[in-house]
Amino acid sequence: MNVPALRSHNAALVLDLLRTAGEAGISRLELAERTGLTPQAVSKITARLRAEGLAAEAGHRASTGGKPRTVLRLVPSAGHAVGVHLDRDELTTLLTDLAGTVVALRRRPVDLGEGAGPVLDAVTEEVRALLTDGAAGGGGPTGAGESPGPALGPGPALGPGSAPGPGPALGPGPALGPGPALGPGPGPVLGPASTPAPAPVLGVGVAMPGPLDHHAGVPGRVTGFPSWDGYPVRDELARRLGLPVVLDKDTNAAALGLALGPESPGSFAYVHLGTGLGAGLVLGGAPLRGDRTGAGELGHQTVQLDGPPCGCGGRGCLEVLCLAAVARGELPEAARILGAGAANLVRLLDIDQVLLGGRVVLGAPEVFADGAREVLAGLGLPTPVAVASAPQAVAVGAAWLVLAPIFGQ
Repeated sequence: MNVPALRSHNAALVLDLLRTAGEAGISRLELAERTGLTPQAVSKITARLRAEGLAAEAGHRASTGGKPRTVLRLVPSAGHAVGVHLDRDELTTLLTDLAGTVVALRRRPVDLGEGAGPVLDAVTEEVRALLTDGAAGGGGPTGAGESPGPALGPGPALGPGSAPGPGPALGPGPALGPGPALGPGPGPVLGPASTPAPAPVLGVGVAMPGPLDHHAGVPGRVTGFPSWDGYPVRDELARRLGLPVVLDKDTNAAALGLALGPESPGSFAYVHLGTGLGAGLVLGGAPLRGDRTGAGELGHQTVQLDGPPCGCGGRGCLEVLCLAAVARGELPEAARILGAGAANLVRLLDIDQVLLGGRVVLGAPEVFADGAREVLAGLGLPTPVAVASAPQAVAVGAAWLVLAPIFGQ
């Protein structure tokens, strides 16, 4: 038995319950009941979490017998993560605490067509500026300008360029070095010493259009931008920033963030319409990426055999038809096309809900929600349709790429 790994797993279970309990907190007895751990094991784990600044008392709760129970809560300011949404024409970077609350936000235009060098220069600059703003407590969009909490030491042992491990390191753990050198990169190297930020910053999650290889950290032939194919985005950013980096598709990141939200359905499809069209899939509470991160390429299913050519090389793809309707200003038609794609997902996966998002949807949420509902209802599919209204759902989800493993997700 791998005792350190088991301890980490158990700590992750406890941390996740502290996270979902919110400010109200949860007692040790409830933690034991819900994790299946012994009260003694829960006491040891919570003592370590409190010593490291991850948990704190949140008052007392009346007991059915004996003394009142002490209630514990997560300390969100004990750690931070960076989320990066690298879209085809816009770059969003934000800083979240351990609860996923945004404490700083930056946006700027980019053009993926400029190539990896100039675009990653922009990402590097924005992350550095974001961390500087965050260190100064510079008011994010949520109004959170409080000083970050105590440093936890180096935090989880996350090697640069690799996905986070299964849970938090309860001991001091090895320091997070800058990662392997990849040769002279197309931009300045920002080592840890040159990146002032609230401590600790556990890593950087990057979400961008697919297809891509989540395991290797490299994009594929992004529709319309084939020059990105095979570029080591994850490892190059880890080298520049001196922080662990995780890369995933934009839709997968958004779906992960939504899945970890309160009262999330167990199985749903997040359908994203912005500069492209894709879906993030959550089945049984867990994101479905596929072995090659190819799941959810909704936009490139053929729905018209003799349709217009698509940048992916196919014809009559859902994406090209939907974006063409948007460009013509025919949003109800775009909504019906989107609904046809959503119906295909419902029939294929038998999901509990369809969530719509992306800048185009958020520009006319009722039009798209009503249009998709109409298509599903006309096919006899009762699956509910809702709009994921958070404007930074992808960037927040990118931060959860770093945070989720700490909570065993």
